[in-house]
Amino acid sequence: MKRTLSILLFALPLQIFPQYLSNLNATRRDPLFTTYAAPVGRSAYKLDQAYQFQWFDPENGVEMISKDGPNTGLAFSLDGKLRFRLNELFREPVVTVSYSDLVCYYYYPFPELRVEVKAIVYSSQWTITAYKVINTGRNVLETGILPYLYLPSRDTLQDIQHAADPDGFTFQIKKPLDGWMKEHNIPLVEDITGNFLSTLEFDSTLTFIQPVKENQPASRVDPLAALKNSFGTLKRGNNIKGIVGVRTIRLGPGESTGFRTIVGLHGDRSPKTGHQPMISTLLEVDPEKLIREDEKCYARIPRLKFENPDQEMLYWSAFSLMRQCMMPPEGRCLKNYYVFSREPKWGWGYGGQVFHESLCMMAYAYMDPEGAMNSQRVYIDRQQKDGYINYRTGPYLDETIETGGKRTTSAPWFNYENLEIFKISKDRQFLGEAYTSGKKFYQFYVANRDSNQNGLCEWGGHAELESVRDAKVAVWDQTGWASNFEGPDVNAMLVKEARSLQEMATILGKSQESDVWKADAERRTRLINEKLWDTATGFYYNVNRNDQSFTYTKPDDLKVKEIIGFLPLWAGVTDAGKTGLVVGQMRDTTEFWRPYGIPSLSAKSNYYCPIGYWNGPVWVQWNYLIFRGLLDYGYKQEAGELSDRVLRNMIYHLKDDHVFWEFYSADDHQAGWNKTYIWAGIAARFLIDLQP
Repeated sequence: MKRTLSILLFALPLQIFPQYLSNLNATRRDPLFTTYAAPVGRSAYKLDQAYQFQWFDPENGVEMISKDGPNTGLAFSLDGKLRFRLNELFREPVVTVSYSDLVCYYYYPFPELRVEVKAIVYSSQWTITAYKVINTGRNVLETGILPYLYLPSRDTLQDIQHAADPDGFTFQIKKPLDGWMKEHNIPLVEDITGNFLSTLEFDSTLTFIQPVKENQPASRVDPLAALKNSFGTLKRGNNIKGIVGVRTIRLGPGESTGFRTIVGLHGDRSPKTGHQPMISTLLEVDPEKLIREDEKCYARIPRLKFENPDQEMLYWSAFSLMRQCMMPPEGRCLKNYYVFSREPKWGWGYGGQVFHESLCMMAYAYMDPEGAMNSQRVYIDRQQKDGYINYRTGPYLDETIETGGKRTTSAPWFNYENLEIFKISKDRQFLGEAYTSGKKFYQFYVANRDSNQNGLCEWGGHAELESVRDAKVAVWDQTGWASNFEGPDVNAMLVKEARSLQEMATILGKSQESDVWKADAERRTRLINEKLWDTATGFYYNVNRNDQSFTYTKPDDLKVKEIIGFLPLWAGVTDAGKTGLVVGQMRDTTEFWRPYGIPSLSAKSNYYCPIGYWNGPVWVQWNYLIFRGLLDYGYKQEAGELSDRVLRNMIYHLKDDHVFWEFYSADDHQAGWNKTYIWAGIAARFLIDLQP
């Protein structure tokens, strides 16, 4: 009855539930994700610019920034004083609205001067910032308003030219591809022409902001010179190069003025690009209409009961992260797909989809079931006749990484993901497509990853990449290459794949096939418990594929306690006796039950590093799988504790730098290596799954 009621609540009209992200009162000390990218319908792959809202660094301006630029902001001068750094403001920004593509906020550079901002990443090429400046005091204010744009590298920004109607500039920049992108022929635009335009007619402009000596005082007369000198005092090295305009306005008590700035990036090198029709459109864009569109997109997300406000903000932020990584059909992707991150953008994270990232689609499906299904259909559309699916599949990439005559695929989570997405979407057509494809993939995998035909599989192709754990793995680094071992990770995944196929077949009315998958899962389950379980230590380990022993080069060198030993719990492999032992190992605070989650390696190992890579950090999606296993076996209290540990560190970093990270330290408030990482969005499932 409770479950039925919750579903009915989710279906009630939106106006009964004011949209959370439209009614914020967030400061920089709240766990709000503040990176923004264009929505799917206005995005494109080859030239795509996203931004982070910088509102948390006291020494820098309140700006929309990106890793390689351009960065934009606004400065004010009043009574000979300049304000644009966070630590100079009378009142810091307060965010009132935040979706995946836009942010609204206000702040006070001076006590009586209120600034309201709507920053919109309208498309992959165009960004709009709408400003309203209000005199809230009793006296007339004469203030200088200085919109500015800069690039972090002096060598990047070139050939600046003044433009008119509206006032502004054209410029040329170069964004070189990184080594991975060049190696894989990723067709991103490198040579870019930009527009920096404003409806605020400038009194004067400066086209190069050069650093000056830090002890040189800022001018109290010329706001341009003051801003130039202020930039010079920032700790950015000697590479700043930028553009700024100034307009002095006079505001009486209660009076206000509004204006917009527009940044556009184009894939040509001519400053006469003929973009005036688009600029005219952008000048007329209604931010409130875009907010309503976002509210509609977020309306499907389940509304939960939260233990505290921080969890609630994390929850909604996770959906913003996932939504902004989604891209429309392009190139060889016939359906929408995702990238790992759009800001910052780097080759490895911008090539295309892989199964281990697609685990987050099991959360995203609550927001956009069609988008999640279509993302999985990208794999189905590109599947080869023998059932093989690429390691990475993107709009301009089919990455197979052939190694030792074998093509590398992704870790086998395909059927598990498809079934979980179906449970949310209820789309039987998708289920039928997924079952046909998933059956072929499973058959390919077991036929090509069991070299000795003993019923247990090993990783194949580029085995370390296929295993997901591709760097700083204790067994790989200290004992041997991943394909030499039959492990609890790959085989637990295959049990889960077979169980998923069994359930899919049952739903589709294929009872005989369901029985086959059930038998296959039971057979592999027996082998895992017979061969990969060590009675002496009560844990699952890799074994030597040649003799199924825990020895490879020296006695028991494969008895390394890694996170993979808990995957049998997630896959439903452990029996009653083993389950208690595995959970007991998990709850040992000296090994795995760490302050912020379950690390990828026991903390007792001499190879352990809580901020390494696969030798200690907390990987949120793997912790989710273990959390799910705890719930499925009835360990609800332990699952809740694990969820709380993992989410607390994520919340800390959202408060600190307002991004999601690739992984988090198990022991302290650290995170790495890459930020704004889509798979962290699975954090939402911890909170959804814990609901009554």
